Amino acid sequence: MKANMVSWFEIPVVDMDRAKTFYEKVFDIKIRIEQFGDTIMGWFPGLENTDAPGASGALVYNKDFYKPSANGTLVYFSSPEITYELSKVEEAGGVTLNEKTLISDDIGYMAVILDTEGNRIALYSKE
Repeated sequence: MKANMVSWFEIPVVDMDRAKTFYEKVFDIKIRIEQFGDTIMGWFPGLENTDAPGASGALVYNKDFYKPSANGTLVYFSSPEITYELSKVEEAGGVTLNEKTLISDDIGYMAVILDTEGNRIALYSKE
């Protein structure tokens, strides 16, 4: 395999507008919303048609298929320095579960937050 194994992720939401606002505030991004039948998706910006590392994904609402969870898969969002995003979490309606923590000198730092929908997500940075 010549690529990272993860190519896409989906984060379940209960309220797309609330989730969109949270992620846009914390990460200073714009999320594009599209509807496909009973499913509403909020696309995270990606670097399409490039060799940029990492996976992209979407916020997803479908009342019968997607359920937010604080106990499931943990998605890590990369950042140059996670203190910046952490400073915005509570103002955006989320909760910081674990402050910035050194994983190791070789790996870098991580933090864990709870979004407005009840999903646990992580932040990662080398610095």
